[in-house]
Amino acid sequence: MKKLTLIHTLPLPLLLLLLLFVPISASVDCECNSETLDHDKFKVLKFKLVAISSILMASFLGVSLPMLGKKIPALNTENDIFFLIKAFAAGVILATGFIHVLPDAFESLRSPCLSETLWDSFPFTGFIAMLSAIGTMMIDTFATSYYRRSHFTKALPVKEDEEMNGVHQGHVHVHAHATHGHAHGSGAIAPEDSISSFEIVRNRVISQVLELGILVHSVIIGISLGASQSPKTIKPLVAALTFHQFFEGMGLGGCITQANFKSRAIATMVLFFSLTTPIGIGVGMGISNIYNETSPSALIVEGVFNSASAGILIYMALVDLLAADFMNPRMQSNLRIQLGANVSLLLGSGCMSLLAKWA
Repeated sequence: MKKLTLIHTLPLPLLLLLLLFVPISASVDCECNSETLDHDKFKVLKFKLVAISSILMASFLGVSLPMLGKKIPALNTENDIFFLIKAFAAGVILATGFIHVLPDAFESLRSPCLSETLWDSFPFTGFIAMLSAIGTMMIDTFATSYYRRSHFTKALPVKEDEEMNGVHQGHVHVHAHATHGHAHGSGAIAPEDSISSFEIVRNRVISQVLELGILVHSVIIGISLGASQSPKTIKPLVAALTFHQFFEGMGLGGCITQANFKSRAIATMVLFFSLTTPIGIGVGMGISNIYNETSPSALIVEGVFNSASAGILIYMALVDLLAADFMNPRMQSNLRIQLGANVSLLLGSGCMSLLAKWA
């Protein structure tokens, strides 16, 4: 009642001034986030060029390191240490989704600069991330089953022809049975070969879907860094994103290594991962004069894409990377590898979570 009395006692011009100040102060908050202060064009350009070169080198080194397993025994995919490396990298990807990408998506879609009440009335960030995870699972299963069916339908006719020849050619019937194992080894696919080929198909699908989720996120963070005009914002981002791309590249590189792609496909995937963030920074630099990160359009696009990227990364880290390795019979039968993988997982997720302090 005292507050109401105080408002009634205020002069009308002063009351109108206070009412006008409320929306103005909200707009000031939005404009302050667009980094209108602390501009030093030369210093900003220097930091951005350093960011492009350091992120490019870190990305290429990180994604290429697991591929050196043929020359470095410790990095070989058949080595026990590779389980620890993959667990560390999976922890990095998991923390990227939960700690870096998803909170940014919430911040974008819950920004006070969004005047539309639609984004406040429903938790779109979690909803889009959930749909993205479900969509990733569907792509994962359908692509794997498609490759598996096409692989086995090519193998079955060979096997059937061999069996028919063994049945109808009576004078060589005994010989056919005597060389049955040889016939299957040369013409049809043995069970061991079918299992290994199925694992290769799974790893190929995993690596491609994982790279898709990483590339979406990399483009967004590259454009955000390139469009920024504040040296205080860019300086900590350079170091944080360099480590971020290096560790993320290790996780992707491990998946690419296990997929047994041809050299041309490997080179394409490595180049895409290494160049996406630097290209995003270049695009951000080009549109920095017209790009406003606090505009409703920019916030909605960034929030939606970050939500989708978070769903992909979280699903891939938990289901295709961690669950597949932690349920592997080789790890289940070795307590030392289990303990080491869990420690590596905690270290990877912890290091990546710590980087959220700066980026």
